[in-house]
Amino acid sequence: MHPETSPTGPTDPTLDAAVAVFVELRPRLFGIAYRVLGSTVEAEDVVQEVWLRWQRTDRSVVVSPVAFLSATTTRLAINVARSARVRRETYIGPWLPEPVDTSTDPAVGAQRAEALELALLLVLEKLNPTERAAYVLREAFDYAYADVAEMLGLTVVNVRKTVSRARRHLRDEHRGSVDAAEHRRLLEAFVSAARTGNIAVLEALLTPDAVSLSDGNGTRGAARVPVLGRARVANLSTANRRLWPGTGVRFVEANGRSGVVLYQGGRPMTFMTIAASCDGVHRVMWVFNPSKIAAFLGSRARFAAA
Repeated sequence: MHPETSPTGPTDPTLDAAVAVFVELRPRLFGIAYRVLGSTVEAEDVVQEVWLRWQRTDRSVVVSPVAFLSATTTRLAINVARSARVRRETYIGPWLPEPVDTSTDPAVGAQRAEALELALLLVLEKLNPTERAAYVLREAFDYAYADVAEMLGLTVVNVRKTVSRARRHLRDEHRGSVDAAEHRRLLEAFVSAARTGNIAVLEALLTPDAVSLSDGNGTRGAARVPVLGRARVANLSTANRRLWPGTGVRFVEANGRSGVVLYQGGRPMTFMTIAASCDGVHRVMWVFNPSKIAAFLGSRARFAAA
């Protein structure tokens, strides 16, 4: 049974209470799983498995439903992340996290918005699943170190060291971000210049070490290697004649920032967004993989139904 639906006829008050608790916590559980996995589809699968386990659990002995459900979600997500790493070894070209719509729930269930932007999620992929989970639980959801330790089966000392290592790694790899309004302005300027072929404007927007990543898993038209450097990124962004002619552009909110979905013949073909610091646009991210685009569009309806 899906927790948002109720069977007809007499209801079990105990199960009704379990449903109510789960529905209230579901955004948080999805937020944890999504940040650990970088995939809306895999996160939904984890949350559904958590629901099934919650039904089978002797809930009378559960002291804290939020702790129990968060721990179950985290452990399942870590297991999925480990197997996902193996699967991604055969992925064709760059891999990007699946974008998720955040227009209804800006933090996807988090108390703070950390570890949500696509560029940061991509950096989190460089951590092992346990490190990633520890960072997410502490930084995005503000769990106490003792609670994180219990969820992960580690000591408090180990969790503190793990989170500290993750922070240092992310600080070294991830640049500071501009605010949402400036991000939107830069994205609009980038899209306008790319559509009109204005190389000069694109180069002015990009940092010298800009990189373009195209996630297509073999999809035709998606670059299979990262494209590096201001001039090459600018030229790639305008030269893709498959992309821009007759393309409709719809601005959306994804992962707390603006993005665009590009349509051809009324069909969604590409998702694109940027990462930008005070120095300019340093990463351009294109998602051509049809399953990831479908997952993003599906996520737009997820919160409306929750």
